[in-house]
Amino acid sequence: MPREISIFGVLAPSLLLVFLLAVVIHIGVDWLCGHFGIYKHVWHRSLFRLCLLVCIFGALALIIY
Repeated sequence: MPREISIFGVLAPSLLLVFLLAVVIHIGVDWLCGHFGIYKHVWHRSLFRLCLLVCIFGALALIIY
């Protein structure tokens, strides 16, 4: 995978696209967690959401690289 991707003549790091994909996946997983009541069992909701985003981003980055 190239290190930079040209978007309309602007070079963007490839991990930026991976991060945007992780945010989209995180929105879906966050909705599922709220819908099924998983947040009732979590001590700190904001910290859990941040850790979930970091784990999704890390997993996608490891798969691609």
